[in-house]
Amino acid sequence: MSLDIFWFLPTSGDTRYLGKSDFGRAPSNAYLRQIAVTAEHLGYDGLLIPTGSSCLDPWVTAASLVPVTQRIKLLVALRTSLGNPTASARQAATLDQALNGRLLLNVVPGGDAVELAGDGIFYDHDARYAAGDEFLTIWRKLLQGERVDFEGEHLHVEGAQNFFPPVSKPYPPLYFGGSSPAAHELAAKHVDAYLSWGEPPEAVAQKIADVRERAAKYGRTVRFGIRIHVIVRETSAEAWAAADRLISHLSDEEIERAQQNYARMDSEGQRRMAALHGGRRDQLVVGPNLWAGVGLVRGGAGTALVGNPEEVAARLQEYIDLGVDSFVLSGYPHLEESIRFAELVFPLLPGKKPVNLRDQTLTGGAFDARATESR
Repeated sequence: MSLDIFWFLPTSGDTRYLGKSDFGRAPSNAYLRQIAVTAEHLGYDGLLIPTGSSCLDPWVTAASLVPVTQRIKLLVALRTSLGNPTASARQAATLDQALNGRLLLNVVPGGDAVELAGDGIFYDHDARYAAGDEFLTIWRKLLQGERVDFEGEHLHVEGAQNFFPPVSKPYPPLYFGGSSPAAHELAAKHVDAYLSWGEPPEAVAQKIADVRERAAKYGRTVRFGIRIHVIVRETSAEAWAAADRLISHLSDEEIERAQQNYARMDSEGQRRMAALHGGRRDQLVVGPNLWAGVGLVRGGAGTALVGNPEEVAARLQEYIDLGVDSFVLSGYPHLEESIRFAELVFPLLPGKKPVNLRDQTLTGGAFDARATESR
């Protein structure tokens, strides 16, 4: 089988060390373009462009990548709690035209009630998903060329139309991640690909089974993916040392503040991430090569696969065996780690071409004579 391997665009900034340090990188457009062009050159299939109050706007960022990329797909956040479905459909069709069919949408109803309140949105958890259901019902019909009249509990449109169709048919594919029953129902009814954060395989298997069963009730099938970080090095010892360095600047106070912040959220996925480690440095290995250190101070996806190339590939295969065919990866710093992962792990994955030259004599000099091969 051929896998979709995506990388991550750090639109809130990048770093070598989690927490406060002197090694942070601002999310300048020039730096984000550098990551995007590098990921495309290496052979990644897509880029996740995240959303949140601390992130640059994902739609403007995606538009800025149109002239510097040709092949790589862009997975852009679709905020169903914030946007109007008619305007969002027009926006998606326009960007998909500019990208010539390379647009993917990551449906985000919103996982932080405090952040949503700052945007003037006051839905509770289940109301966010109910509103998201209405949004996607309207949005999907518009992008398929229908004229829509709809009156629901949260949304109401009359004579809504989208006059400029997208290149992707019937519309740019919808991706989504959520762990609550309401989230699984939304995934089953509307999305093309369900993404789980990097929980142990047995937990992911239960989520896949539930979404699959719910989707069957609607006569639908859903693809599955994993959103996770990676820390890969030539040896396992080097990889685990890199994991330790990543959190070496964190204070206990920073960890406690972050965990208190996540505890107030009503996100089931965030609760499951926090439960893996309980905020403790001595409980970060939560499965073979599965490390929860990122989640000490980072919301959302908080686990990483750590190890040498063969170990990381083996762990990815465990998810593939469950039916997963897409991986949305990231690592710190994102530019350097994208290169490491592609060079070290791509040769071990189905359908991925090696990006490095093997078994050749290379010195990097202008007179790299091939005569050495005959000696």
